[in-house]
Amino acid sequence: MIKDNKSIYSALAANLLIAITKFIAGGFTNSSSMISEGIHSMVDTINQVLLLYGLKKSKKVPDQSRPFGYGKELYFWSFIVAILIFGLGGGISIYQGIQHIIKPEPLSNPLINYGVLILCLLFEGWSLRIAIREFDQQRNGLSWWKAIVKSKDPSSFLVLFEDGAAVLGLLIVFIFMLIGHNFDMDYMDGLASVLVGLLLVFVSAILARESRSLLMGEGIAPETKEKIKSLVEKDPSVIKISNIISTYQSPEEVLLVIIVVFQPDIDTEDITDAISRIREAIKKEFKFIKFIIIQPSED
Repeated sequence: MIKDNKSIYSALAANLLIAITKFIAGGFTNSSSMISEGIHSMVDTINQVLLLYGLKKSKKVPDQSRPFGYGKELYFWSFIVAILIFGLGGGISIYQGIQHIIKPEPLSNPLINYGVLILCLLFEGWSLRIAIREFDQQRNGLSWWKAIVKSKDPSSFLVLFEDGAAVLGLLIVFIFMLIGHNFDMDYMDGLASVLVGLLLVFVSAILARESRSLLMGEGIAPETKEKIKSLVEKDPSVIKISNIISTYQSPEEVLLVIIVVFQPDIDTEDITDAISRIREAIKKEFKFIKFIIIQPSED
Protein backbone atom coordinates (compact mmCIF):
# COMPACT_ATOMS: atom_id res chain seq x y z
CA MET A 1 0.00 0.00 0.00
CA ILE A 2 1.06 3.60 -0.60
CA LYS A 3 2.28 5.18 2.63
CA ASP A 4 2.72 8.84 3.51
CA ASN A 5 5.46 9.30 0.84
CA LYS A 6 7.97 10.42 3.47
CA SER A 7 10.78 8.68 1.58
CA ILE A 8 9.94 10.58 -1.63
CA TYR A 9 9.85 13.98 0.06
CA SER A 10 13.09 13.32 1.96
CA ALA A 11 14.81 12.16 -1.25
CA LEU A 12 13.50 15.22 -3.12
CA ALA A 13 14.87 17.66 -0.54
CA ALA A 14 18.21 15.85 -0.24
CA ASN A 15 18.77 15.48 -3.99
CA LEU A 16 17.97 19.11 -4.80
CA LEU A 17 20.49 20.43 -2.27
CA ILE A 18 23.07 17.82 -3.22
CA ALA A 19 22.73 18.50 -6.97
CA ILE A 20 23.41 22.21 -6.51
CA THR A 21 26.40 21.48 -4.27
CA LYS A 22 27.88 18.95 -6.72
CA PHE A 23 27.56 21.28 -9.71
CA ILE A 24 29.28 24.10 -7.84
CA ALA A 25 32.09 21.80 -6.67
CA GLY A 26 32.49 20.23 -10.12
CA GLY A 27 32.73 23.68 -11.73
CA PHE A 28 35.40 24.85 -9.29
CA THR A 29 37.53 21.69 -9.45
CA ASN A 30 37.03 20.71 -13.12
CA SER A 31 35.85 17.22 -12.14
CA SER A 32 33.79 15.28 -14.72
CA SER A 33 32.79 12.65 -12.17
CA MET A 34 31.48 15.36 -9.84
CA ILE A 35 29.53 16.93 -12.72
CA SER A 36 28.16 13.45 -13.52
CA GLU A 37 27.14 13.05 -9.90
CA GLY A 38 25.42 16.45 -10.10
CA ILE A 39 23.50 15.28 -13.18
CA HIS A 40 22.62 12.09 -11.31
CA SER A 41 21.21 14.04 -8.36
CA MET A 42 19.32 16.45 -10.63
CA VAL A 43 17.73 13.53 -12.50
CA ASP A 44 16.78 11.98 -9.15
CA THR A 45 15.19 15.30 -8.12
CA ILE A 46 13.11 15.40 -11.32
CA ASN A 47 12.17 11.76 -10.76
CA GLN A 48 10.80 12.45 -7.28
CA VAL A 49 8.70 15.32 -8.67
CA LEU A 50 7.32 13.00 -11.38
CA LEU A 51 6.55 10.28 -8.82
CA LEU A 52 4.64 12.75 -6.66
CA TYR A 53 2.77 13.95 -9.76
CA GLY A 54 1.93 10.34 -10.70
CA LEU A 55 0.70 9.62 -7.17
CA LYS A 56 -1.54 12.69 -7.26
CA LYS A 57 -2.97 11.83 -10.69
CA SER A 58 -3.58 8.21 -9.67
CA LYS A 59 -5.92 9.38 -6.89
CA LYS A 60 -8.40 10.98 -9.30
CA VAL A 61 -11.88 9.50 -9.00
CA PRO A 62 -13.27 7.43 -11.91
CA ASP A 63 -15.22 9.31 -14.57
CA GLN A 64 -16.84 8.59 -17.92
CA SER A 65 -13.55 8.57 -19.82
CA ARG A 66 -11.79 6.40 -17.17
CA PRO A 67 -14.49 4.23 -15.53
CA PHE A 68 -11.88 2.16 -13.67
CA GLY A 69 -10.04 5.20 -12.38
CA TYR A 70 -6.64 6.76 -12.98
CA GLY A 71 -4.54 4.37 -10.90
CA LYS A 72 -2.23 3.41 -13.78
CA GLU A 73 -0.97 7.00 -13.99
CA LEU A 74 1.46 5.99 -11.24
CA TYR A 75 2.75 3.07 -13.32
CA PHE A 76 3.14 5.26 -16.41
CA TRP A 77 5.17 7.95 -14.60
CA SER A 78 7.28 5.29 -12.90
CA PHE A 79 8.20 3.97 -16.34
CA ILE A 80 9.10 7.50 -17.46
CA VAL A 81 11.34 7.81 -14.39
CA ALA A 82 13.18 4.63 -15.38
CA ILE A 83 13.75 6.02 -18.89
CA LEU A 84 15.06 9.32 -17.49
CA ILE A 85 17.54 7.48 -15.26
CA PHE A 86 18.77 5.63 -18.37
CA GLY A 87 18.91 8.57 -20.78
CA LEU A 88 19.78 11.61 -18.69
CA GLY A 89 21.51 9.93 -15.77
CA GLY A 90 23.34 7.02 -17.36
CA GLY A 91 23.83 8.30 -20.90
CA ILE A 92 25.20 11.76 -20.05
CA SER A 93 27.46 10.39 -17.30
CA ILE A 94 29.00 7.83 -19.68
CA TYR A 95 29.49 10.50 -22.38
CA GLN A 96 31.12 12.91 -19.90
CA GLY A 97 33.39 10.15 -18.63
CA ILE A 98 34.56 9.06 -22.08
CA GLN A 99 35.39 12.68 -22.98
CA HIS A 100 37.54 13.03 -19.86
CA ILE A 101 39.27 9.68 -20.43
CA ILE A 102 40.21 10.76 -23.96
CA LYS A 103 41.33 14.21 -22.78
CA PRO A 104 42.06 13.90 -19.05
CA GLU A 105 42.49 17.12 -17.10
CA PRO A 106 44.05 17.46 -13.64
CA LEU A 107 41.75 18.31 -10.75
CA SER A 108 42.15 21.75 -9.23
CA ASN A 109 41.74 21.79 -5.45
CA PRO A 110 40.32 18.24 -5.08
CA LEU A 111 39.90 18.76 -1.33
CA ILE A 112 36.66 20.60 -2.15
CA ASN A 113 35.40 17.47 -3.89
CA TYR A 114 36.32 15.27 -0.95
CA GLY A 115 34.43 17.50 1.45
CA VAL A 116 31.38 17.64 -0.83
CA LEU A 117 31.38 13.87 -1.35
CA ILE A 118 31.46 13.20 2.40
CA LEU A 119 28.58 15.63 2.98
CA CYS A 120 26.61 14.08 0.11
CA LEU A 121 27.19 10.59 1.50
CA LEU A 122 25.73 11.72 4.82
CA PHE A 123 22.63 13.24 3.17
CA GLU A 124 22.10 10.35 0.73
CA GLY A 125 22.66 7.84 3.52
CA TRP A 126 19.98 9.58 5.59
CA SER A 127 17.54 9.47 2.65
CA LEU A 128 18.40 5.81 1.94
CA ARG A 129 17.83 4.91 5.60
CA ILE A 130 14.30 6.37 5.43
CA ALA A 131 13.56 4.53 2.16
CA ILE A 132 14.82 1.22 3.61
CA ARG A 133 12.78 1.65 6.77
CA GLU A 134 9.58 2.42 4.83
CA PHE A 135 10.04 -0.47 2.40
CA ASP A 136 10.93 -2.83 5.25
CA GLN A 137 7.49 -2.16 6.75
CA GLN A 138 5.87 -3.38 3.52
CA ARG A 139 7.89 -6.58 3.05
CA ASN A 140 5.71 -8.79 5.29
CA GLY A 141 8.57 -11.20 5.93
CA LEU A 142 9.52 -11.62 2.24
CA SER A 143 13.11 -11.37 1.04
CA TRP A 144 14.09 -7.97 -0.32
CA TRP A 145 14.17 -9.01 -3.99
CA LYS A 146 10.94 -11.01 -3.76
CA ALA A 147 9.23 -8.06 -2.06
CA ILE A 148 10.36 -5.76 -4.89
CA VAL A 149 9.10 -8.15 -7.58
CA LYS A 150 5.76 -8.65 -5.79
CA SER A 151 5.28 -4.99 -4.89
CA LYS A 152 2.50 -3.15 -6.74
CA ASP A 153 3.70 0.26 -5.53
CA PRO A 154 6.63 1.38 -7.72
CA SER A 155 7.07 4.58 -5.71
CA SER A 156 8.48 2.54 -2.83
CA PHE A 157 11.16 0.55 -4.66
CA LEU A 158 12.01 3.35 -7.12
CA VAL A 159 13.18 5.61 -4.31
CA LEU A 160 14.97 2.65 -2.70
CA PHE A 161 16.91 1.91 -5.90
CA GLU A 162 17.64 5.58 -6.61
CA ASP A 163 19.03 6.24 -3.14
CA GLY A 164 21.00 2.98 -3.18
CA ALA A 165 22.52 3.85 -6.57
CA ALA A 166 23.31 7.36 -5.31
CA VAL A 167 25.24 6.08 -2.29
CA LEU A 168 27.13 3.50 -4.38
CA GLY A 169 27.89 6.11 -7.05
CA LEU A 170 29.33 8.48 -4.46
CA LEU A 171 31.57 5.73 -3.10
CA ILE A 172 32.82 4.94 -6.62
CA VAL A 173 33.62 8.62 -7.29
CA PHE A 174 35.34 9.02 -3.91
CA ILE A 175 37.56 5.94 -4.35
CA PHE A 176 38.55 6.70 -7.96
CA MET A 177 39.14 10.36 -7.22
CA LEU A 178 41.39 9.39 -4.32
CA ILE A 179 43.39 7.01 -6.53
CA GLY A 180 43.67 9.53 -9.36
CA HIS A 181 44.77 12.32 -7.04
CA ASN A 182 47.42 10.32 -5.16
CA PHE A 183 48.92 8.53 -8.19
CA ASP A 184 48.58 11.37 -10.76
CA MET A 185 46.16 9.30 -12.88
CA ASP A 186 43.93 12.06 -14.22
CA TYR A 187 41.85 9.66 -16.35
CA MET A 188 40.49 7.97 -13.19
CA ASP A 189 38.04 10.84 -12.80
CA GLY A 190 36.56 10.07 -16.23
CA LEU A 191 36.56 6.34 -15.50
CA ALA A 192 34.56 6.98 -12.32
CA SER A 193 32.03 8.94 -14.37
CA VAL A 194 31.65 6.01 -16.82
CA LEU A 195 31.17 3.53 -13.96
CA VAL A 196 28.50 5.75 -12.37
CA GLY A 197 26.75 5.92 -15.75
CA LEU A 198 26.85 2.13 -16.16
CA LEU A 199 25.46 1.76 -12.63
CA LEU A 200 22.54 4.03 -13.53
CA VAL A 201 21.88 2.13 -16.77
CA PHE A 202 21.78 -1.14 -14.79
CA VAL A 203 19.39 0.32 -12.19
CA SER A 204 17.16 1.84 -14.87
CA ALA A 205 16.89 -1.53 -16.65
CA ILE A 206 15.60 -3.20 -13.47
CA LEU A 207 13.17 -0.37 -12.74
CA ALA A 208 11.92 -0.26 -16.36
CA ARG A 209 11.28 -4.02 -16.26
CA GLU A 210 9.22 -3.80 -13.07
CA SER A 211 7.34 -0.65 -14.11
CA ARG A 212 6.57 -2.09 -17.56
CA SER A 213 5.15 -5.25 -15.98
CA LEU A 214 2.85 -3.17 -13.75
CA LEU A 215 1.83 -0.89 -16.61
CA MET A 216 0.87 -3.82 -18.83
CA GLY A 217 -1.21 -5.34 -16.03
CA GLU A 218 -0.22 -7.72 -13.24
CA GLY A 219 -2.79 -9.98 -11.65
CA ILE A 220 -3.37 -11.00 -8.05
CA ALA A 221 -1.16 -13.62 -6.44
CA PRO A 222 -2.01 -17.35 -6.97
CA GLU A 223 -2.70 -17.80 -3.25
CA THR A 224 -5.21 -14.93 -3.35
CA LYS A 225 -6.90 -16.56 -6.35
CA GLU A 226 -7.25 -19.79 -4.40
CA LYS A 227 -8.81 -17.97 -1.44
CA ILE A 228 -11.33 -16.25 -3.73
CA LYS A 229 -12.12 -19.56 -5.42
CA SER A 230 -12.80 -21.25 -2.07
CA LEU A 231 -14.90 -18.30 -0.89
CA VAL A 232 -17.08 -18.23 -4.01
CA GLU A 233 -17.54 -21.99 -4.27
CA LYS A 234 -18.87 -22.08 -0.70
CA ASP A 235 -22.01 -20.33 -1.93
CA PRO A 236 -24.83 -22.90 -2.37
CA SER A 237 -25.79 -21.45 -5.76
CA VAL A 238 -22.33 -22.08 -7.24
CA ILE A 239 -21.08 -25.31 -8.81
CA LYS A 240 -17.58 -24.07 -9.64
CA ILE A 241 -15.46 -21.21 -10.94
CA SER A 242 -14.38 -21.56 -14.56
CA ASN A 243 -11.86 -18.74 -14.53
CA ILE A 244 -10.54 -15.80 -12.52
CA ILE A 245 -9.04 -12.82 -14.34
CA SER A 246 -7.55 -9.84 -12.51
CA THR A 247 -5.38 -6.79 -12.99
CA TYR A 248 -4.00 -4.11 -10.68
CA GLN A 249 -5.30 -0.66 -11.63
CA SER A 250 -3.16 0.86 -8.87
CA PRO A 251 -1.35 -0.45 -5.76
CA GLU A 252 -4.67 -0.33 -3.87
CA GLU A 253 -7.19 -1.13 -6.62
CA VAL A 254 -7.81 -4.43 -8.39
CA LEU A 255 -10.23 -5.21 -11.21
CA LEU A 256 -11.55 -8.76 -10.81
CA VAL A 257 -13.51 -10.80 -13.36
CA ILE A 258 -14.95 -14.17 -12.29
CA ILE A 259 -16.57 -16.71 -14.62
CA VAL A 260 -18.99 -18.73 -12.46
CA VAL A 261 -20.99 -21.88 -13.20
CA PHE A 262 -24.23 -21.70 -11.22
CA GLN A 263 -26.63 -24.50 -10.29
CA PRO A 264 -28.80 -25.37 -13.33
CA ASP A 265 -32.07 -25.36 -11.40
CA ILE A 266 -31.95 -21.73 -10.16
CA ASP A 267 -33.69 -18.86 -11.99
CA THR A 268 -32.43 -15.44 -13.04
CA GLU A 269 -33.51 -13.76 -9.82
CA ASP A 270 -31.62 -16.31 -7.72
CA ILE A 271 -28.50 -15.81 -9.87
CA THR A 272 -28.75 -12.03 -9.41
CA ASP A 273 -29.02 -12.46 -5.64
CA ALA A 274 -26.08 -14.87 -5.65
CA ILE A 275 -23.93 -12.41 -7.64
CA SER A 276 -24.69 -9.64 -5.14
CA ARG A 277 -23.92 -11.98 -2.24
CA ILE A 278 -20.64 -13.13 -3.76
CA ARG A 279 -19.56 -9.59 -4.59
CA GLU A 280 -20.15 -8.40 -1.04
CA ALA A 281 -18.32 -11.39 0.43
CA ILE A 282 -15.25 -10.75 -1.74
CA LYS A 283 -15.16 -7.02 -0.98
CA LYS A 284 -15.47 -7.71 2.74
CA GLU A 285 -12.56 -10.16 2.69
CA PHE A 286 -10.31 -8.32 0.20
CA LYS A 287 -10.46 -4.54 0.66
CA PHE A 288 -8.15 -3.82 -2.28
CA ILE A 289 -10.53 -5.43 -4.81
CA LYS A 290 -12.57 -2.41 -5.89
CA PHE A 291 -14.16 -3.58 -9.15
CA ILE A 292 -15.81 -7.01 -9.44
CA ILE A 293 -17.46 -8.41 -12.56
CA ILE A 294 -19.18 -11.79 -12.19
CA GLN A 295 -20.11 -13.54 -15.41
CA PRO A 296 -22.45 -16.60 -15.30
CA SER A 297 -21.41 -19.51 -17.48
CA GLU A 298 -22.95 -22.84 -18.48
CA ASP A 299 -19.62 -24.63 -18.27
